[in-house]
Amino acid sequence: MLAVLVAVALASGGRISGHPRARGTGDTSRGYHLPDPAEGDRTAANLLGAAPTDAPSAPAPPVPTESSTEVEPLPASEPLQASTIAATPAIGALLRGGDGEDPEHFCTATVVQSPNRNLVVTAAHCVYGDAFTTDIAFAPGYHDGVMPYGVWVPSRIDVDPRWVTDGDPAYDVAFLQVRRPGSDERIETVTGAERLAFGSSPSRPARLVGYPDDEDEPIGCQNTTAAYSDTQLRFDCAGFPAGTSGGPMITDIDPANDRGTVIGVIGGYEQGGDDLTSYSSYFGPDIAALYDRAGTAEVSPTT
Repeated sequence: MLAVLVAVALASGGRISGHPRARGTGDTSRGYHLPDPAEGDRTAANLLGAAPTDAPSAPAPPVPTESSTEVEPLPASEPLQASTIAATPAIGALLRGGDGEDPEHFCTATVVQSPNRNLVVTAAHCVYGDAFTTDIAFAPGYHDGVMPYGVWVPSRIDVDPRWVTDGDPAYDVAFLQVRRPGSDERIETVTGAERLAFGSSPSRPARLVGYPDDEDEPIGCQNTTAAYSDTQLRFDCAGFPAGTSGGPMITDIDPANDRGTVIGVIGGYEQGGDDLTSYSSYFGPDIAALYDRAGTAEVSPTT
């Protein structure tokens, strides 16, 4: 049922299909990569050119800017089974689509607040197997083949070096700086962004969201997270298949704008789990340090 990620030193099944390929520069020993801008431009053009011709042409839905002092109650889903939910602007699908290939989405990612305002979070195994995967793009708010907020390609990818060397499930988190080819827009100004929390209680009511690779709409489920170990969170809910890797665990959701706080992403133990339980690397000091590095590194959005 779960697709196998082909990766050095990783034998467990993940919730993606591996597609390692890297062009560009960087320092693998330090856990970062700067993708080739020309490759990103080609990937974006290919994906935009392959968009369905019968897709709705209406402008993207406006992104809510209001906020409230309330948080949405997140009672456990009944039954504990993922089901289709409406797409939201800051959560979307990671897609691949090289020359002559039909576009396909294979993981999930989320725009998060950062000093450089260009950052998304996903699982490390979505972007690093035995090399960095760079012929990819992010489509926030993706649904039914429509990319309402455009196509964004990575300009920098950051993972913990211990993921590179050991595939340690404690570090199955990646941050991607992204850019929209031909534009100097920052993604936060287009989609809004979720907050991040580090060192939070492992037991929190949360909503888990992901894009199955055989569906064109996101799925979601609500339950209370729990500690699986010192480095792992668990979320019990059935029905998160391949494609949902990198999907966010979100708590403290503001009902006025549907944005909240990301406390984990599908990955970690068993690269995300099985049909009944999803996992995430715990967002502790090491993930906070990775975020600080990625969120303050300045890469030109037009690079």
